[in-house]
Amino acid sequence: MSKTAKNPSLQKKIFVLDTSVILYDHNAFNNFQEHDVAIPIQVLEELDNMKNGNETRNAEARSFIRLMDNASGNKIINQWIPLNGSKSGRFKVVMDNKPDHADAEAIFGAGKFDHRILNAALSLKQEFPEKKVILVSKDICLRLKAKSLELYAEDYETGKIKNVDELYTGKTVLSKVPEQLFAELKAEGSISTELLDITPQSPNHFCILKNSRKTATAWFDSTTQAFISG
Repeated sequence: MSKTAKNPSLQKKIFVLDTSVILYDHNAFNNFQEHDVAIPIQVLEELDNMKNGNETRNAEARSFIRLMDNASGNKIINQWIPLNGSKSGRFKVVMDNKPDHADAEAIFGAGKFDHRILNAALSLKQEFPEKKVILVSKDICLRLKAKSLELYAEDYETGKIKNVDELYTGKTVLSKVPEQLFAELKAEGSISTELLDITPQSPNHFCILKNSRKTATAWFDSTTQAFISG
């Protein structure tokens, strides 16, 4: 008998992330250890609609899109791609598939991204019966719908991360930013890392700049060693 059979906790899982998770933490798909991560194509559609603007959610959407682009390189993203070496899982984008049974759109209604995301998870469950497929969402109603379809569902911060406080979040919030730095960012389109006095941990790290009057976002370009207006 295999170790996995003796210990169900060692079973490889597929975590399906919905849009709410990405907008909460654009680096989420790097935080599932050795397990695989699936992104429904509908999530990319929603992120595309949210990428413009200066709110934190807009910056999270843009940063995730850049992370996906960097991680995939020249590979086809509807096939499994390794994330961070042999000890980490893989990721892929799941197309707009409908399962043979328990069609979420037929049950809950057509035309909603949430129901198509449920179908993406159900199709993975059908394709990989040997794996535990888990929908991860910050939306409690979506999690309840998933459970009604016999899908496992979890909030983003439950059960799979040993120490949330030590995770790299991919972002830094700076308050009391001088007015002249906002002006420089607007005029030049970028700010030196020295002016912001931070050292980014990875490409695409982004900053939320704030003072009492303004908020702006910028992402780290490792080539120029500068923060680019987001």
